[in-house]
Formats: sequence, structure tokens, C-alpha cells
Amino acid sequence: MLQKNAVPEIQQYSLGKVLLVWAAAAVPMGVLGWIVAPALSRGSANPGIIRLGVLTIGLIWQFVLVMILLYREAGNLHWSTIRERLWLQQPRSPRTGAADRRLWWWLIPVIVLTALYEMQVIGGVDRLWVSLFPIFAEPPSFGLAGFLGSPEGKAQMVGAWGFFWLFIVNAVFNTVIGEELLFRGLLLPRMAGTFGKWDWVANGILFGFYHWHQPWGFIGAAIEGIFLFAFPTKKFHCAWFGIIAHSLQSVVFAFLLLGLVLGLA
Repeated sequence: MLQKNAVPEIQQYSLGKVLLVWAAAAVPMGVLGWIVAPALSRGSANPGIIRLGVLTIGLIWQFVLVMILLYREAGNLHWSTIRERLWLQQPRSPRTGAADRRLWWWLIPVIVLTALYEMQVIGGVDRLWVSLFPIFAEPPSFGLAGFLGSPEGKAQMVGAWGFFWLFIVNAVFNTVIGEELLFRGLLLPRMAGTFGKWDWVANGILFGFYHWHQPWGFIGAAIEGIFLFAFPTKKFHCAWFGIIAHSLQSVVFAFLLLGLVLGLA
């Protein structure tokens, strides 16, 4: 029986299993992003919106995958099991291993650094990466920013509640119970057996190169995954650090999109 504040023993994955789980997330996203979405978008005036909907299916699959693997490991999906085995718990002291509410204050610098990185750094990193490897450049029809920033796009967004709720579903499965739950909740606690003390670095690299559906962001996502999502999650054994930091972009974009839907922008 675990003592109070004890860190539960979590099964460690072999390198093969880590890569298999990674592929189970990355391959469907690549197929959906590069084959299914373009096929469904032929002749559409808004291919970026169709792509968003198609990729949402892949993110939902990641949540299902986590639940399947967790059930096979633990034999149940009780909240207590999910919380402990996916690190959805209070942060723990790196020194004592005991839960400590005061460690939540570390979220402030993590959020600030994530915001600065996403506003000032990641765009430059992605541009440098694409300049070195132009083959990974984003196709013009894939992005939503240009469409939403145009007068025509803004006009079409007024009252577009269906698109707004599609984005919300995508965001929830992206930064809360999809990508983050898979990479920081499931994989990271199970990677030390293979990668030792550098498991958080390996986790961030895998996260970056999982983005086959948008390879123009490989390096930017890897850097963010290593230092802003995986490192604080590992340090405090708390997946909420990665979830909250990763969700920052979704929250900001949701408010901007809400302004468009309400006709305020």
C-alpha cells in the first residue's frame, strides 16, 4: 500500500514501446493532415477550416489511446488511477517527493516564459528552420491566420458559432486531454527507464517531431516541448504544468476568435 504523499510506482516503457506509442499518435496525424484533409478540401473556399476539423479527429484518438493504454496497465479507469498514473496531481517537491501546494507558484514564471517564447521567439525559429529546409514550408492553403485576418474572413466569422465550438473542441483535445495527456501524462512518467535523467529532453524532442502534420514547426515545438512543457512537468511530477503552459495559446486564440464571431473585430 502506498503511504500518503508517496509517488506511485509507474511501469517503465522500453525504447520500442515509447516509439510505438509516439508513432500511434504521429502517423494518424500525418495521414489526416497530408492526405485526408487535402482530399476533403478540394474545391473548398476554406480548406484551413476543414483541416482543423480533420486534425481534431486525430487529437481525439490520442485521448482514446491514452485511456486504452492506461486501462491495460492498471485494469481500471478510476479517477484516482488516472490522477496518479498520469501525474494529474498536486506538484511534488523535487527534494522530498511530498506534495506541496506552494509549488503552484512556479506556474507564473512558466506561463510568462511560454508567452514570451510564443510571441517573440518561436516564429523566428520556424522561419529559420524552413529557410534551411524549404521542403517543410507550410502550404498556403493550410493556415487559418491569413483567412481570419482578411476582411472576407472576418465577415464570414461573424455568427460562425459552429466554427468557434469546433475550435474549442480541437483546443481541449490538443492542449489538455490529447497531446499533453499523451506526451506529459502518459509517456514522460514512463521514459526514465530508457532515457534516465534526460527523459524530459527525449520527451520534448519526440513531441517536436510528432508534428508531421505541420513539419514547419518541428524545431520550435521541440524547444518548447523540452524546456516549457516537459521540464517543469518532470521537475514537479505534475502534468498540469505542461497542460496549462500549452493551453495558453488556445485561450488567447479563443478570445480573439470569440471577438470575430461576435463581430467585435
